[in-house]
Amino acid sequence: MGRLTILDGLRGYFLVFMFLNHLTFTGDYLLVKINHDELSFVEGAQGFVFLSGLLAGLIHGRRMIRHGFGPAAGAVWNRAAEIYAYALGCVLIILVLRDVLPGSQLYWHHWLGDLQFSRKRLVADSALLLYQPDHLDILPQYIAYLLVTPPLLWLCLRGRWAWLAAGCGTLWLAVQLGAHLPIAAAIDRVLPLRAYFNVLAWQLVFMVGLMIGVTMAQGRIDWDRLFRRDRPEPVLIATALLLFFAVWRVWSNHFVLPEPIATRFHVLANRGEFSLVYLLNFAAAAYAVTWIIRVGPTTDSAPLRRLGQFLGGLFDLSFLRLLGRHSLQVYAWHVIMIYLLKAVDHDWGPFNEATKTLIALAGIALLAVPALAIEHLRPAMAGRGRPSRPLPADKGRDNAVTTLRPTPPSPPSPPPQ
Repeated sequence: MGRLTILDGLRGYFLVFMFLNHLTFTGDYLLVKINHDELSFVEGAQGFVFLSGLLAGLIHGRRMIRHGFGPAAGAVWNRAAEIYAYALGCVLIILVLRDVLPGSQLYWHHWLGDLQFSRKRLVADSALLLYQPDHLDILPQYIAYLLVTPPLLWLCLRGRWAWLAAGCGTLWLAVQLGAHLPIAAAIDRVLPLRAYFNVLAWQLVFMVGLMIGVTMAQGRIDWDRLFRRDRPEPVLIATALLLFFAVWRVWSNHFVLPEPIATRFHVLANRGEFSLVYLLNFAAAAYAVTWIIRVGPTTDSAPLRRLGQFLGGLFDLSFLRLLGRHSLQVYAWHVIMIYLLKAVDHDWGPFNEATKTLIALAGIALLAVPALAIEHLRPAMAGRGRPSRPLPADKGRDNAVTTLRPTPPSPPSPPPQ
């Protein structure tokens, strides 16, 4: 098996649900309610950031092992530059559309703030990734994380991963305690900041993925020991934790929390700062889903077998894998679609529920447009030049998918004669 198909499928899955969560209509729509976010504090953005870190650690960690710091660092920083180009291109396209589409300054104001071509200072700040339009603020995170990835990979490969873990944990805890607020206020007085995600808190998601990825690149993870059929206690604890928070998710989404409880709960469930509730839910969900995919099909429980086979088949869908293989282009395209569909809803809405569902499903299908274009054009472009050898990055993904699949049991030994 060539690429990490499950990870590609997972990224595609997260892209679909980010699209559904970002899509807005006049009034709500039912399709978005068919969403894991309705029953947990686990969202597509968290999984997307985590997988980006994991793949960065796996691919570039393996490149650093084989070719040294320089080539690996160059590849990482080139990727950061590519992401910056896409982010800046999206901002420019949206600003052009803002000047072209009548009324866009009203229905996009909540997403763009005061950003427009006439506000040159804000345009410059947006180019510096400080003043971020809604739905694009995840890309500056990646750029910031990738800029520091090469030296962090170097540390991990030399066995100093504990330094990285300690630093990441300290930064996350500092945000939870508010230590960053005076610095943020001082910067905001000089440079206008507009960002939803706190880069110092969300780095924990990316960096944990990075450490796991580089450990995979070194072949040091014993998956059979981490996910065991005969030791279900960790997955039972993770499941119990998810069920506990599912009650709070439903309660906070559909009912009014008493004020004293709400005050305390919202501090612990701050999505922008990836607070404790989100951290616990993501860790529990990541372990439980991996255990079910890897171990579930081999258990004696028929429901677990079916669930494991279902999830494995879901994340192996060719459509999701297609989106995941070209996640940057699909993500940028999804942002443009979200802005355009907001204009459609404003100019031709409000729509009935059936029409909203059809628009959402059509939007999901259209997510594949840039991915299909790339896969169609790439062979044509390659055919014009000389054939080239696969890059080490491609090799870095080979056969590693087997670590996420259930390991078939060994045949029984013959009885002694």
